[in-house]
Parts: sequence; C-alpha cells; structure tokens
Amino acid sequence: MTQRSSPRSTAPVHVSSKDARRIAGAAFVGTALEWYDYFLFGTAAALVFNRLFFTDLDATAATLAAFATFGVGFAARPIGAFVFGIIGDRFGRRPALLVTIVMIGVATGLIGVLPDYLAVGVAAPVMLAILRLVQGLAVGGEWGGAVTIAVEHAPIEKRARYAALVQIGSPVGTLLSSSAFALVLLLPAEAFDAWGWRLPFLGAFPLLAVALYIRFKVEESPVFTQLVQQEERVKVPALQVFTKAWGRLLVAIAAALLGVGGFYLMTTFVVSYGSNTLGVDRGVMVNATLVAAVLQIPMTIFSGRLAERFGPGRMTLFGALLTAAAAFPLFWLIDTQNAIGIIAAVSIGILLITLAYAVTGALLTDLFPPHLRYSGVALGYNLAGAISGFLPLIATAFLASSGNQSWSAALLLVAVSLITAVGGLIGERLRIRDAVVTADTERSPA
Repeated sequence: MTQRSSPRSTAPVHVSSKDARRIAGAAFVGTALEWYDYFLFGTAAALVFNRLFFTDLDATAATLAAFATFGVGFAARPIGAFVFGIIGDRFGRRPALLVTIVMIGVATGLIGVLPDYLAVGVAAPVMLAILRLVQGLAVGGEWGGAVTIAVEHAPIEKRARYAALVQIGSPVGTLLSSSAFALVLLLPAEAFDAWGWRLPFLGAFPLLAVALYIRFKVEESPVFTQLVQQEERVKVPALQVFTKAWGRLLVAIAAALLGVGGFYLMTTFVVSYGSNTLGVDRGVMVNATLVAAVLQIPMTIFSGRLAERFGPGRMTLFGALLTAAAAFPLFWLIDTQNAIGIIAAVSIGILLITLAYAVTGALLTDLFPPHLRYSGVALGYNLAGAISGFLPLIATAFLASSGNQSWSAALLLVAVSLITAVGGLIGERLRIRDAVVTADTERSPA
C-alpha cells in the first residue's frame, strides 16, 4: 500500500510490537469504560428517562425529549474534541486521556444519584442534560486520544490491528452496559423504576478507579515526543485543521459517520422502536444488543487484520455498501416481532457496520500529520458523532411521520451508509505515512 509521507516529522521514530500491544491494551481498557458510561445513557434514554424525567409529556413527546437529551452529549463532543485536541497536540496525548476518563466516570456515577421529575420537577431533566453534556465533552477527547496513542506506538504495517483493538472498547462497553441493564430489568417494575436503574450508573465509580490506575502506566507517544524535540507543535492545532486540512476533516467525518450513527440506529433507536412501538418485551431488545456486542468483538479483530491487507479506506467502503444493501431486510426482520428474528437483525446489522467501524481509527489517524493528528482525529470522529447523536431522534420523528412504518428508519440507514462509502473511497487515497522504524526482533504476529 503506497502512502504519502508525513510532511513535517521526517526523522525516524523507533517503535516495537511489544510496546504497541501493551499501550493498545491500556487504551482499550480506558475506552471500554468510557463507552460503558456513554452507552448506559442511550439504553436508559429508551427505557427510563422518557418515563421518569419527562413525566408531563405524552409517550411520543417524552421519547423525543429523552433522545434530545441523549443527543446533547453528541453535540458537546466536538467542543471536547477542540479543547482536548489542543491539550493532546500541545501538551501530550497522555494528560488529555487522564482528564477525560475522570470526567466521564464522575459524571456517569452522579447520574445514578439524580432525583427524578416527581421529586424535584424540571430541575431533574436539567441536571440530567448537564451531566450528559459533561459526558460528551469527555468522550470528545477520549477516543481520538486513545486511538492516536495506540497507533503512534505501533509499527506502520500493524497499525490497523492495534487501532482495531481500541475499537473493541465499543462492543465491550456495550456488553457491560447491556448486561448491567439486563440484570436490573429482572427486578420487579416498581423496584426497577425506584432504584434498580441507578445501579449500572453507580458502577461507574469503581470501574473508574481501575481504569485510572491502568491509564497512569501509559507512556507518552514517541511520535509526540519527537514533535516536542523538533519544536513542531502549533498553538491551536484545531484551527489549523479547519483552515489547512478542512478537506481531510470532511473525509474523516464522512468515513466515521456509519460507525457511530449506524450503531445508534441499530441499538438505541431499535430498542426504543421495538419496546415502545412494536410492544416487544424490553428484555428481548436489550438482549439483542448484548448478543450483537459479543459477536462484534471477533468481527472487529477480523476487520482490523483485513485492513492491513486491503487498506482501511477500502474496508470502510465495503462495510458501508453491505450495510446499505441490508438496511431494509434488517428492519423487515425486526418488524416480525419474533425474538430470534430481532436478535438476528440487530446482530447482522452491527456486524456489517463493524466492517467499517473497526478500521475508523486506522483510517482517521492516517489522514492527519502528527502535529494535527489528535485534533484532526478527534474533530472528525466527534463531528460525525454530533450528527449521529441526533439520528435516533430523527429516526423517531421519521417513524411518527410515516405512520410507524420502519422503511423510514431503513432509508435513513441507507443514506448514512452511502455517505460513509464515499468517505472510505476518498480517504484511502489521502492516507499519509509517518517516519516510523520498527525495532522488533521477533517476526511472529501480535
């Protein structure tokens, strides 16, 4: 695979597979916690917040309000990307990652102690929105930093697999959050509404302690260290991304859109659609996301390895086109209201989306030079996230306007997939190459 050389840092940086495995593993653990915290909100928005925090609204309006609050976190992510991009590109990848993990862990835990609407009135949804805002700011800096530090420790020819390892944090976070909700849904309805739903959020506090301990052991990126030595840092890297690399930023947004937005259509929206519109048992809908998350883990590894052979842009294109082709059949299968059919539809949909999502980190890090990388990757991914966060809301509105016909949501998934297909096609042609020398002595694969 021919790639353009990075235009600035030309002195070689020495890396090894041994260090890459360790750093990517640490990045994965922290990212898994981040996504656990973040995904909890999505499930709760579909099952809890619409009833307990927006009590005065009718069912459809309450669901829309809950998803709007869910979307606030995504709207905040580009701001977090801007702020933590400055920290990550000027002061280091490591300090940015330590701050983000504390922010989201504390915000998530505090959601577990919030009073509901009946207790404090309108203050309840306001406080919920504020904590969701903090979550969004933190995640805006987290993923970009995690994938950047993992990739910059890795040999060039193995970057896709280590970037994919960070991506496993998403299905693991889904698995943990869905499992937590599946367990508390076993409680009687009264107990679940009174206190059971709070337990998964309170679990963020002990998980934060573990993840923070692991993150403290992560060394700074050797590529960033070289930037410091060669005095190649810029004052406000995010501004340079907008002014000098805006074309690459647009490609990054397009390439990341399906991995984020398609995922939330097939999980958050589908859980709401199945339980609130089709009347399917809530446990079935949550379990469908649970099964999909388990299957997503090996698919992420598989897609990362394929990207080393065919390129992350081509894998993005392939996954997006397959998702577009499968969108309508998947929603037809969900409409059967059959538990096995629903689980199969959600699982297949997530697996197809994962072909593109698994390689998003590898593709986006290759789009930006090191001195703009943290900012570029974070902004690209999180601007896509800002759009994606409102897709469940848009899909719900489309559903209502179409008379609860699922073709409207399927059409939205097709549109998102085609945008990402274009991003993958162009992104493969824009990839650049860092000046990295592998210091490995072993020849065995990671």
